[in-house]
Amino acid sequence: MDTSITLTVDGSEHTLDVDTRTTLLDALRERVGATAPKKGCDHGQCGSCTVLLEGRRHLTCLALAVAHDGDEIVTAAGLTGSAADPASPGEDALHPVQQAFLDRDGYQCGYCTPGQICSAVGVLDEAEQGHPSHVTDDLEVGGDVELTDEEIRERMSGNLCRCGAYVGILNAVRQAAGRTAGQGVDPARHTHDHETEGVR
Repeated sequence: MDTSITLTVDGSEHTLDVDTRTTLLDALRERVGATAPKKGCDHGQCGSCTVLLEGRRHLTCLALAVAHDGDEIVTAAGLTGSAADPASPGEDALHPVQQAFLDRDGYQCGYCTPGQICSAVGVLDEAEQGHPSHVTDDLEVGGDVELTDEEIRERMSGNLCRCGAYVGILNAVRQAAGRTAGQGVDPARHTHDHETEGVR
């Protein structure tokens, strides 16, 4: 059975006729042509299909497209030009998280990278809003949650990298959060931290 839905993807509105069993991931990739979210496990276990759905990170392989009629979706490709550095404005300017992944080698083959980037953007927003994770010490702290290495690892643990680029991913999220190696630094400083411990 087909039904008509409307999705706003990376700022563009798309009206689609889809089978009611179509996943949001398949609608994005096969009907809209948004190929940033990747099909990895198709079971919600790898995070390759992560997007920002109504501002929050979300797995698209487990969601039915019809359940998100009218929703706004931002893929990693749609982050370009949004929340970019005011010193280098323009629609092609990279989002700070995208820039951090480049600066810190937070990728290898790149297949999981769009999902990692969307998840990292979600992590930063959740921490800023004071959302605790499993490892947050004080659940009643209120305000920003300090993104320690342990917090970053826990919050990013739903996104797998089969190449094992976890050290770079951790460093990239650190940079985007405005810190490296457990201390506050200028995020514009693009040195590499040589650490052996990465996101689990």
